[in-house]
Amino acid sequence: MKNINLFCFGFGQVAKSFVNKLSSKNFKINLSTTGRDKTCQKKINNISYNNYKLDGDHFDLKLIEELKQSDHILISIPPINGTDIVIKNFSKIIKKCNSKWITYLSATSVYGNHNGEWVDEQSEVHPTSKNGKDRLIAEKDWMSLSHEEKMPIQIFRLSGIYSSKNSPLARLKSRNASIIKKTNHFFSRIHIDDIANILFKSLSSFQSKEIYNISDDKPASSEEVMLYAVKILNVQKPKRINVDGIQSEMLRNFYKDSKKVSNKKMKKFFDYDLKFPTYVEGLNNIRDNLT
Repeated sequence: MKNINLFCFGFGQVAKSFVNKLSSKNFKINLSTTGRDKTCQKKINNISYNNYKLDGDHFDLKLIEELKQSDHILISIPPINGTDIVIKNFSKIIKKCNSKWITYLSATSVYGNHNGEWVDEQSEVHPTSKNGKDRLIAEKDWMSLSHEEKMPIQIFRLSGIYSSKNSPLARLKSRNASIIKKTNHFFSRIHIDDIANILFKSLSSFQSKEIYNISDDKPASSEEVMLYAVKILNVQKPKRINVDGIQSEMLRNFYKDSKKVSNKKMKKFFDYDLKFPTYVEGLNNIRDNLT
């Protein structure tokens, strides 16, 4: 049994999926996390852990001692009001940790619009959304720490995450789905299980100062994916709407960018075969396990 002292800044679906993966591999996990609520003890997979309050610049000072003891750090908190609160409040402490592995979860929104063409880690980054711009600034800050302080940092640029709880199938079942009409709009996605698997692989295959796109093999339009979901559920097609009819500003911004995200570097370096190479396998698996 292997031991791991893991500190998670943010404990959303990706971090939880990673912990579940570690648990399935019989790791003995000393886990600490952060959340916006007051500090409390929680449990996941029979693992008791402290979830420390971290809300902007306000945090429970007790988390500092736990952070100092960590040898693995996962950062999944996005920038808040343009600021990476982890770097702002904890970079000096992280420098003093004996961490073997620090992973910052970014997003492929940093690439911006590439008119449906392929992008890889060497492609130009010119984000169009505020989220993408903030992510890119945070990436540069983490990379600066890695270079200047010789800290073991890798960056994962995540494509659109889907899972059993967040997928076109779930939206169709809740009658909260629509088909967005947008010509030549491509984006990439990744199943949450594959993210967890790659995070796990990176524990033993780690190279600092590297950036990896985390995406599947088949970029596609949201319309293509939704129509496939309709087909395998055998339900009526949801209404079609134009991009201009989208009420959410964040979602409208999403449709400004069209790109296909290459995963070649990820697959080669981690020697990883995707569990769900495309949305077809991913959605079929979610359908087969619907409760």
